[in-house]
Amino acid sequence: MTGFGARLTKAVAERGPLCAGIDPHPGLIEAWGLPLDVSGLERFALGATEVLAAATAIVKPQSAFFEAFGAAGIAVLERVVALAHDAGALVLLDVKRGDIGSTMAAYTAAYVAEGAAIAADAITVSPYLGFGSLEAASATARAAGRGIFVLARTSNPEANALQSAKLPDGRTVAQSIVDSVAAFNAESVPLGDIGVVVGATIKPGEVDLSGLNGPVLAPGFGAQGATTADLKALFGNAAGGDLPGLLPASSRDILRHGPDAAALRRAVETVAELLVRPQENDH
Repeated sequence: MTGFGARLTKAVAERGPLCAGIDPHPGLIEAWGLPLDVSGLERFALGATEVLAAATAIVKPQSAFFEAFGAAGIAVLERVVALAHDAGALVLLDVKRGDIGSTMAAYTAAYVAEGAAIAADAITVSPYLGFGSLEAASATARAAGRGIFVLARTSNPEANALQSAKLPDGRTVAQSIVDSVAAFNAESVPLGDIGVVVGATIKPGEVDLSGLNGPVLAPGFGAQGATTADLKALFGNAAGGDLPGLLPASSRDILRHGPDAAALRRAVETVAELLVRPQENDH
């Protein structure tokens, strides 16, 4: 099977770098005028997916908001994944799993192994039980033509003390994670299958991504405050320019335009165009 890095590269070339989040937050469901129950979740999630998956290379459902509704919510998530694939989009499932041994193997089997129950193209994972705990997950994903995105330098304030801590060799914890992913991706063409998560609101220079040879998920663009100017300062010129595989992620800034499908479509097109042709006076 073609590797995730190659499939992502092709999808971004065809549809642009925007990663559109599908986050059925209770506040958004209610803002769409929908009931805060499984029927509202279903109408919100499927309505958003139908529009976003047709217009972007990759969509990112946030699993927690589906899990909150129990088994019925997970069933809706399965439908979201299938609908997105039918529309030609890749699916990055935001689950942030991180464990050891057989437990991590079970998470991997659920999402990215061959024959996975909820077969996403990639998932987010946490390395903070040791990067080695992800070895089986990364190998399983690669064998199935799928990928993982490893939390490296997130933008939430609580992460700073841990992720910016210095190791004996002088690198930060975050940089050590990036370097471990880079070693896994070495010699992959056109792009490795293992990516990292680096917040679009961190300070420039906190991590060196020049040797990564893999995708970078950059949450924080849009509603969380990061602009195209921030993306340029952190990652190079335009998204996908100096840093191949860069995926700026936006969810609430797009989803707030629903439930009207036309308005939602215009919103995602506007954000996608902004990433391809950044405005000089971006605010």
